[in-house]
Amino acid sequence: MLTDIITRIKLPFLRDRELYRSFYRILGFYPHDIWPYKVAILHRSASKKSIAMNKEEGRRVNNERLEFLGDAILGAVVGHIVFKKFPKKPEGFLTNTRSNIVRRQSLNKLAQEMGLDKLIISNLKQNKTHNSYVNGNAFEALVGAIYLDRGYSHCVRFVREKIMDQLVNIETAAREVNYKSKLIEWGQRNHIEISFQSEEGKENDATPVFLSRVVIGGEICGSGKGYSKKESQQVAARQALEKLRNNRAFKLSLTAPKEQQMERYEAIAPVSAEEKQTATESNVDIDFSDISMKAKSREEIINEAEAQAYLES
Repeated sequence: MLTDIITRIKLPFLRDRELYRSFYRILGFYPHDIWPYKVAILHRSASKKSIAMNKEEGRRVNNERLEFLGDAILGAVVGHIVFKKFPKKPEGFLTNTRSNIVRRQSLNKLAQEMGLDKLIISNLKQNKTHNSYVNGNAFEALVGAIYLDRGYSHCVRFVREKIMDQLVNIETAAREVNYKSKLIEWGQRNHIEISFQSEEGKENDATPVFLSRVVIGGEICGSGKGYSKKESQQVAARQALEKLRNNRAFKLSLTAPKEQQMERYEAIAPVSAEEKQTATESNVDIDFSDISMKAKSREEIINEAEAQAYLES
């Protein structure tokens, strides 16, 4: 494009010429305004006070606001790409595929593969490749910077050409198992209440960490730790699915009289008389046939979608 040609001509005279070159290698085009990109690689631990000319009115800045913006833009762009890639797939399939692509673990890996991690400015004591999501957060902030600098069309171009076509196998992402969704769907189908309890803590280096537990039938049957709430809940849900598949005594406890199940609920949280009556009056058979954690093949996914569409028609 003409603007990239002009920037290339001016490059030897620019103060941040090396940074322009670095972002060109990552993006495939030159930034117009380098400021949002400089903010995108600035971690909270290295927050800096901006000068007046840089549009932030002298406030201390870091990449957290751009991360918020980039998260929304990235979800929309990936959703659009997935929507066009799978024109016959149901909403649940599209949602799971998008979630697998934009989850923090995936973004962390993408940031490292494209070299963005080498540009991040941080004062963290440990290396930036530590299991916290510094790199993934910077990736989202980068998308936010692209949106502010070049608009939505360039965000689509960047994600499609530099990410989806080169670094992400969209077919693989579509087949990955979402343990939390699978567990919740099983609970809804069998009229069994499933809840997640999460709390935030910190590690020794002050890195935020989340602890989650999953409760089924009034019993804590899975726990997980992660650097995001979503990750910790996925770990907990996977443990719960394993227990449902392998623990025969636990399966039998779920089919026990409703009065006994309510006693376990009350041990965790108060239950009203109306809720207790409703629960004890219900009596359904529980289906354990669909709790496999094996990723489905492409053929299985298509067959399930076609069968569901036939039932809904």
